[in-house]
Amino acid sequence: MKELAQKFVGKECLVYTVASDSSVAKGTIKEITGSGLLIDCDGNLQAVNLEFVTRIREWPRKKNGKKKEIILD
Repeated sequence: MKELAQKFVGKECLVYTVASDSSVAKGTIKEITGSGLLIDCDGNLQAVNLEFVTRIREWPRKKNGKKKEIILD
């Protein structure tokens, strides 16, 4: 999972986890170290254990390039 997560560094992503209150961490992935990843959520840093990550998805965009506000999975 670490090697796959490296491809998302510097991109705005949705990180789905199994052990989180909201189960989704939203923000820009800053770095991957050891068994965790560091996410910047509007200036606040958040650390997520890679063992609990089930899915990483780049933030969906509209045709004009703007971020989608409503995301249906």
